[in-house]
Amino acid sequence: MAPDHPPSLAAPLRAWADGLLATQAGVELLIDHGQYLNRADFRERFVDVFTVGGLQLAEINWIQVIAAMDHHEFVCSASEAQVLRLAASIADGIPVDLRDALTGLDTANLTRLTTAILHANGRRTPPHPQHRNPTSS
Repeated sequence: MAPDHPPSLAAPLRAWADGLLATQAGVELLIDHGQYLNRADFRERFVDVFTVGGLQLAEINWIQVIAAMDHHEFVCSASEAQVLRLAASIADGIPVDLRDALTGLDTANLTRLTTAILHANGRRTPPHPQHRNPTSS
């Protein structure tokens, strides 16, 4: 279950990303992580909310938030920064150093990331592992 966050933001973010698998994956990673949508400074500085044809949309300015982190103008924990960088890379193609971004992620964040990668690839749910007999080749 996704953590609690302002309910008015998740739906508009999903509506904005609708139909774009990579963008959806990055947005869902951020929503599932649960930290950023609860932060007023993130929402106010890096999320634009607008209405098109009566539909409320919300767009994350990935470039601005990553630049703010790089210039120490947006502070977060190391693991939060890793997740944000990975989400921005998946959603908007912003380059990320995978060695730095993956090292030390806990199981919950690795699971969220794996789900996001599969989603970006068009696979909505993780495939079931194939069990092989270890003695067969």
